[in-house]
Amino acid sequence: MQLSNSAATPVPSAPPQPETPRRLAIFGAGGLGREVLVLLRQLNAVAPAWDLVGFYDDQPPATDLIHGLRYLGTAADLNATPEPLAVAVAVGSSASRAAVVARLTSPQLHFPVLIHPGVSTESFQHLQIGAGCIITQGCILTTDIRLGRHVLLNLGGTVGHDAVLDDFCSLMPHANVGGGAHLEAGAYLGTNATVLQQVRIGARTVLGAGAVAIRNLPADCTAVGVPARIV
Repeated sequence: MQLSNSAATPVPSAPPQPETPRRLAIFGAGGLGREVLVLLRQLNAVAPAWDLVGFYDDQPPATDLIHGLRYLGTAADLNATPEPLAVAVAVGSSASRAAVVARLTSPQLHFPVLIHPGVSTESFQHLQIGAGCIITQGCILTTDIRLGRHVLLNLGGTVGHDAVLDDFCSLMPHANVGGGAHLEAGAYLGTNATVLQQVRIGARTVLGAGAVAIRNLPADCTAVGVPARIV
């Protein structure tokens, strides 16, 4: 099986936490950004890992104060930060998230892995998870799974044994990836979409909400229905 060239490292039984809270900003001031803020506060309730500094977005939100955090500016402002800063990129679209990360070029910025404290990532699961991945509440990962950089697993997603999700893949709530499946870079699974075991989804392909992929799909297409058909 061909794996992603992304840098990924095994996940320890408990994600390491810094001794003192590190500064972290959220890029994306929309609904997903607020959900990631909830995730970060859930992590801080277990261990005070993150000093949350505020939101950044290239489209200013309607209000400068979002659930107690300030809107601080655009990607250009974020690149101008004078000291180290962790960034959670809360952008649901695979293509848009990749474009944002490409614009965040400052060497001061880094992208931590954020995993809900209720998601099991024990060493015996043999998981490899790349920088910038966000794994939210209710997700299940079984064993021998590889996630590239900036993969988003939204609420209740499942990933089966030996699956590979390359950089910038996105699973919306309750999407399911079967054992041995391979999602190429930027693939996007809508809510309740399913990829059956051993099926390969091409780069940047969108599998619509509720669709079921029972056979391979090429790159750069949209497929919907049960079984999924290209539209």
